[in-house]
Amino acid sequence: MPAAFSDRFAGRPMPLDELRRAISPKLRLHTVTQEAIDGIDPLTYEVIRHRIWSITDEMGDTLKRMSGSTSVTEVNDFDFTIGDEFGQEVQVGLFNTGLVASMDLAVYWTLINRSASPGIDEGDMFLCNDPWVGGGLHQNDVAVLAPIFHDGLLFGWATAICHVADLGGSAPGSFSPTATDVFSEAVPTPPIKIVRGGELQDDVVDAYLRRSRVPEMVGLDLRAKIGANRLAVDRIATLIGKYGPDLVKAVMKRMMDDAERRLRAKLAALPDGTWHAIGYQEQSRLGDRGLHKIELRMTKIGDHLTFDFTGTDPQQGMINCPYSGMRAGVMFALLPVLAGDIPWAAGGLMRCFDLISEEGTINNASFPAAVAKAPVGPAWATANLVAECLGKMLDTTVESRPRVQSVCAGTYDGCIFTGVDDHGRPFLGGLADTMASGYGAQAESDGVDTAGLFVIPMGRAPDVEMTELTQPLLYLWRREETDTGGAGRQRGGLSGSACVIPYGVRSMTAMFTGSGKAASMSPGLAGGYPGGTQLDLVVHDTGARAALAAGRIPGSVDELGDSRCVVQSHDELPVHPDSAMVLRWTAGGGYGDPVLRDPHAVARDVADAKVSGEAALTLYGVVLLTDGSADLTATEKERELLRARRRELAVSPPASPPVRVVPGERRLLDDNLRLAPTPDGGQAVVCAHCDQALGLWGENYLARLPRRTGPPAEAGPTAWPDPGVYVDAAIEFRQFYCPCCYTALLTQVVPADQPVLLDRAPV
Repeated sequence: MPAAFSDRFAGRPMPLDELRRAISPKLRLHTVTQEAIDGIDPLTYEVIRHRIWSITDEMGDTLKRMSGSTSVTEVNDFDFTIGDEFGQEVQVGLFNTGLVASMDLAVYWTLINRSASPGIDEGDMFLCNDPWVGGGLHQNDVAVLAPIFHDGLLFGWATAICHVADLGGSAPGSFSPTATDVFSEAVPTPPIKIVRGGELQDDVVDAYLRRSRVPEMVGLDLRAKIGANRLAVDRIATLIGKYGPDLVKAVMKRMMDDAERRLRAKLAALPDGTWHAIGYQEQSRLGDRGLHKIELRMTKIGDHLTFDFTGTDPQQGMINCPYSGMRAGVMFALLPVLAGDIPWAAGGLMRCFDLISEEGTINNASFPAAVAKAPVGPAWATANLVAECLGKMLDTTVESRPRVQSVCAGTYDGCIFTGVDDHGRPFLGGLADTMASGYGAQAESDGVDTAGLFVIPMGRAPDVEMTELTQPLLYLWRREETDTGGAGRQRGGLSGSACVIPYGVRSMTAMFTGSGKAASMSPGLAGGYPGGTQLDLVVHDTGARAALAAGRIPGSVDELGDSRCVVQSHDELPVHPDSAMVLRWTAGGGYGDPVLRDPHAVARDVADAKVSGEAALTLYGVVLLTDGSADLTATEKERELLRARRRELAVSPPASPPVRVVPGERRLLDDNLRLAPTPDGGQAVVCAHCDQALGLWGENYLARLPRRTGPPAEAGPTAWPDPGVYVDAAIEFRQFYCPCCYTALLTQVVPADQPVLLDRAPV
């Protein structure tokens, strides 16, 4: 049911001239001229720029020292910005970058709606957890915005934000899989003055903390963010005192201009085109067995990108994110993939792209949609699609190939639990082991195993000992899992699994949230296989306590017994004293056809338990000798048989008119594809391995190719559970081949009714 006046809280980008006119005239802004920006001495520019960068690092250290929340101290689920007078992001921290992707929008809203009443004055700070306004992806992302003044003029902004454990709602952790709208979740609060003239406002603090089940932790986080902002305000004041306000501001503006210039130059060097990707969210609410689509067409023209999400399904249940989540998804991928060698002055980088989206869709949900799942659901899925399209775009030039990467860690395996411990005290906790996910394979190297999350560059999995210290749990194992990385010429990084049992509790209920349990969320590139999907179990009557008492540690699911409950994408299950929770999270996608992988690399993977002997034979076609080395002669024959089986099992579409090519330069498209000239001066797509013409450039050449379909388990021997456990839609393994050499050109695990997409098309 739509809520009246909710459009007032919809934060959106806007021209600065329009923003300036909307600000109360009693708030005076510090500005500089373009001449001042252009006239900065290069050495001074670098000194001040690095000092601003270091301030964000100091903010991080301050917040971590003051906070008591494991999401901050152990996982690094927080971030910061230093902004100009409008809140444009001059520098962001290297932590959870999605948290600050729309911090500028929150400042815009504050300038427009708070500059007249109650006013924005020196020493003030504003608290915000309204994701429609901006500054976070869902209500648990709580930001504190601090204006920075100099001589009575608004000079800039410092902001600090982190994920907090609980802010109320119908379920512990403020996430409810039964939610149908935001009113079952934490209350979204638009910017409200929580510090006035340097004094913390106790009435506002009490109203804020009263909603939480763990107010002591949330209160510490609040004070930590205020402390981090105060440090930034003081450091900027010191910087101004040394160099003067005009020079410092000119450097801030120049930082954004330089970031924009460098990204535009990088884009201009790439071929123009359009790339297409589709992803899915599973189970919009408890009992739902559907798949819900997010669709992206990414177009690059000149030095500008357009991300068009037209065609995405309408908002559903609780699997939604507002506009801030969609923008976060873009920045999640763009920063590490395209801007890894560019200072992260996000205010300049965001000038290089625009977003097209229909309101009221899964990743642009209108109020009052349920959005508690936003960061680990649709925002993350959006990032996957952007990363996939960016990888395809970068694969078209030799110079950019070192930055090509398949999708990393396609989703987050979330588990929140609550209950009463042996002392009668309530507890609320969660597992963050999923932070150790596999990175996608690159064109020139394997993905890094259990590397982390590309959406949180400095994120980390907490120490097992710290989790056991702060939560009523005991680990039976946490380890990397064989065969989870997507197979390919370059292998995707492995994911891991963890098994925990309750320790010192009377009762416990676990709430799980994830996606990608049926359809892959970590696609490979250039024929590479998708990364292994998610699998969660609750096993009852494990006998684990008795085993531990006898001096034996159970080391596998089979040792825990047969009383297994397969956890749906979103589920709430009781955890008994002799139960165990098992989480296995997603891995990185592969790159290139696995039949092209160096046999010696496969043998090393088997020796290191990265790949099983079964997968070495069935996916890579590698025959191993008794000493573990690769038998090159037998491997060559096995790979010939594997290609022959592909030819035998593949279904070819109706014959099409042949495409002719002529001698000439073959331009790179990806590991397996090249562009070749045609007799009429056009271009055709050809196989890089045998020069077989596949179709004309611009037509859907994939539809002309032989392909094979099968069960998802063909993507790997151990990493793919039955999708029928989770969804009603048929999910298939799908592979497209060169009709001559039968190299795999595209490998997917997708719904059977997903159309054959044209990966690339010229503008």
